Amino acid sequence: MDADETAWERRSVVPVVSPVAPRKLAKVPFVELADGRLQGVVSSGSDIERVYVSSITAGTHALSCSTNNNRPCGALHGYACKHISMLADEAVVQYGLDRVARYLRVEVPAGDSLMSCIHGQPERTPAAVVFSRFLRHLAYLEVPDSIEPLAELHWFPSTTPEKGVAR
Repeated sequence: MDADETAWERRSVVPVVSPVAPRKLAKVPFVELADGRLQGVVSSGSDIERVYVSSITAGTHALSCSTNNNRPCGALHGYACKHISMLADEAVVQYGLDRVARYLRVEVPAGDSLMSCIHGQPERTPAAVVFSRFLRHLAYLEVPDSIEPLAELHWFPSTTPEKGVAR
């Protein structure tokens, strides 16, 4: 091991990035930068039982929005619908404007908003993968409090050495 390595470089895990600011989860309960897209789940404004899976593709800025069972959003017509705009706003709260803009490969001049610089065309992307990841995150809310490791996460290494175990 090189003396110049930092502590996080010696571990096989990296710290979780804290949100830039606290988010309200009622309207946009799930947002992520993954699979080459800003994507997430947005609650419907008119039906409490409906959610939309929305995304913006990095580079092309293609826009996608549909219900969790792949019915297209009726407001996505050559410009971003309110679901995509809400997703982008919450991503900026979660990750910060610079990080989201870098990920999407868009230049955002000082004083402008992210969405004022996104001019992509609608492009259908499947909602199932994003929605299933959202449901997986929700499942962790059902897990009772415990200090024991979760069996499904057993492959995450410990970040602190256990007593009597040399690393």
